[in-house]
Amino acid sequence: MVDALPKLDARTITRVDLAEAVYRCVGLSRKESGALVQMVLNELSDALAQGETVKLSSFGSFVVRSKSERVGRNPKTGIEVPITQRRVLVFKPSSVLKGRVNGQTVTEDDA
Repeated sequence: MVDALPKLDARTITRVDLAEAVYRCVGLSRKESGALVQMVLNELSDALAQGETVKLSSFGSFVVRSKSERVGRNPKTGIEVPITQRRVLVFKPSSVLKGRVNGQTVTEDDA
């Protein structure tokens, strides 16, 4: 699975790239691979829209947080501007992912 995606130089991985990786590794048709990737992304976004936390083992967690209304300031003019209440999405990487990003070999047992 590691070699399923080509090495990317400062490029964004797209749905098409993910579908191609599924096609190569799992053996589904390209159309089925694309549909599978879309279904997974829809499931993730639906859960997050409902305010649920989504945890992907060895990858990280997506958490929805509520931010209350507050007063901000325009940095250019200094004028106070109200910032409305909203929900934000936060990603917390797992220790396994952090280790991989830093070139360390970390197993789930170490995490």
